[in-house]
Amino acid sequence: MVSSEGSKLSFIGCGLIKSDPKASLANRLASLHEQLADVIKDHQPDAAAVEETFVNKNPASALKLGQARGVLLAVPALYGIPTAEYSANKIKKSVVGTGHAAKEQIGLMIRTLLPACGAIGADEADALAVAITHAHYRPLKITPRVA
Repeated sequence: MVSSEGSKLSFIGCGLIKSDPKASLANRLASLHEQLADVIKDHQPDAAAVEETFVNKNPASALKLGQARGVLLAVPALYGIPTAEYSANKIKKSVVGTGHAAKEQIGLMIRTLLPACGAIGADEADALAVAITHAHYRPLKITPRVA
C-alpha cells in the first residue's frame, strides 16, 4: 500500500494474503474475501489496483486464477472503492522504464522508490509496483492511498 501526493510516494505497508491449499476452493475464496476485507477496514484506501490476467496455458489454473481475481475485484467494489486494472507490461514500464523488466529489476526499483518497505519478497514487490502504477495513472481527483 502506498500513499501519493503529487509525485511523492510514501510506503504504508504490504503483506501477503494466503489461503490454505488443503481447503476447498469455496473456503479458499472465502478466506481471500475475508482477508482483503480486513485490509480495507484497517487501512481504508481510496483506490485499489490489480494486475490484469495473463494468458495461462493450463485451463484449470486459469479458471482458479479467474475465480480468485473475481473475489479480489469484488471486495473493493463492495466497499465503494474504485479499482483499476493494469497490464504487466504497463506496470513494468511504469516502475522500471521497460515493459520486459525482470522480477529482480522490479524489486530493486521498489526498494529504491520506497526505501521504507525494507526487505520484501517478489510478490510484495509486484503488488507495490501495481500500486505505484496506479498512483502514476489514476485520475487526479482520486486520492492518495492505493491498495
